Amino acid sequence: MSIVHETIVLERRYGATPQRVFGAFADPAVKAQWFHGPESWPTQGESTFDFREGGLETSASGPPGGDLCYYTARYLDIVPDQRIIFCYEMSRFDRRMSVSVQTVELFAEDGGTRLVLTDQGAYLDGLDDPQQRRSGIEPQLDQLAKALTDG
Repeated sequence: MSIVHETIVLERRYGATPQRVFGAFADPAVKAQWFHGPESWPTQGESTFDFREGGLETSASGPPGGDLCYYTARYLDIVPDQRIIFCYEMSRFDRRMSVSVQTVELFAEDGGTRLVLTDQGAYLDGLDDPQQRRSGIEPQLDQLAKALTDG
């Protein structure tokens, strides 16, 4: 039994207002465009999306024919157009892989938005690690840029 603790801080700048960036987190249709695993991992099974303080978000995805990875999040603090704080866990093979608290902060800057994402993770028993988490979040933030441009 082991735990690795790590804090990941990522910043991105988007050419959209904080209201629009916040909306990309709050609107389930827009969030589905950018918040997902690798393109080869389709979302499978039932998912939920209840974007409010105390609300629950769940999804599962995985490689075709492979085991699913489950995401379960609970929203703790939401200040429209400014911040979102939630805790989430990742599990696979009926085992919890990690538990994290994530804060997304939005700052109006130069006619756009500076997003600061802080992910404080506890990675359990070698089933997940900070590098895997970073390599999962970074493409999502890149896809967010595309969703903001396309929308």
